[in-house]
Amino acid sequence: MAFEIAGYEALRNRAALIDLTGRGYIRATGEDRARLLHAMTTNHIQQLQPGQTAYAFFLSAQGRILADVNVICEADSLVLDTEPETHLAVYQHLDKYIIADDVTLSDETEQMAVLAIEGPESTAIAEQLGLDKRLAPNTTGEWRFGKAAALSVTGQPAVRLYLQRTMHEEARRWIAGLGVVEATANEWHVVRVENAHPRYGADITEAQIPQETQLMHALHFNKGCYLGQEIVERVRSRGHVNKKLAQIEIDGDPDAVQKKVTLDGREVGDITSVVYSPASNKLVALAYLRTEALLGKGQLLCGTLAVRVTERAPQ
Repeated sequence: MAFEIAGYEALRNRAALIDLTGRGYIRATGEDRARLLHAMTTNHIQQLQPGQTAYAFFLSAQGRILADVNVICEADSLVLDTEPETHLAVYQHLDKYIIADDVTLSDETEQMAVLAIEGPESTAIAEQLGLDKRLAPNTTGEWRFGKAAALSVTGQPAVRLYLQRTMHEEARRWIAGLGVVEATANEWHVVRVENAHPRYGADITEAQIPQETQLMHALHFNKGCYLGQEIVERVRSRGHVNKKLAQIEIDGDPDAVQKKVTLDGREVGDITSVVYSPASNKLVALAYLRTEALLGKGQLLCGTLAVRVTERAPQ
């Protein structure tokens, strides 16, 4: 994909438009909707109030991460915002567990467009689009064409805009008319890795358990039983995991990067995403590293290239 420095700089320093149309948009209605989702995800859904959001994982019975989701609480429903690649699996997973529950699922993905304004000036731009209030983290509001939420794919300040697809092109033209450039997928991918912002399907898969991602805001340890909780609690009681997602910097030629990370000749990790960062003039990556590799001792390498673990934690 094309990399335009204008879009990259806008995401880092001002604001850029990111078209996220295609993200899953699943609505759950019925009196048991909160109880069901509470029992199926890692976060506390039953305490959500209209206008609030929560980030959570869906787990297998073995505690492996099947998908991640933003749960958006509305007055009469709960909306699940998912990655495009997982929305059908999430729908089918939930539907399988609806037995005698008063819950109805509606997959509205094809009817909805999703646009994001991300960057330091995102809120100011969103206010020009009719955002009704400044959004605190984990909250929602309204804008001219629909719902808005403080959710980000880059780790930058962001406002995510939901609207009917019939209004998609009109909204894009309106945003462009405000002088907001559109960032390509490659550009926002670079910024998210710079910000150590993992993405399901790239940095999080069914191979991981929640604590390995370090995204502890997806977990609630006092919410009661849920699918996969036994494994999460076992790890918690043990007090550590053998590997964690971390951000690393790599010195050298991108063509020489290898997937495996070694410490004094022993394999200690796997790279999941790697980009060239114009801001630091370095290769920046996300990788799962064994705990001994996080201590800063010994020679950490990717192939023949020197590796340094940064202090930026996944967010």
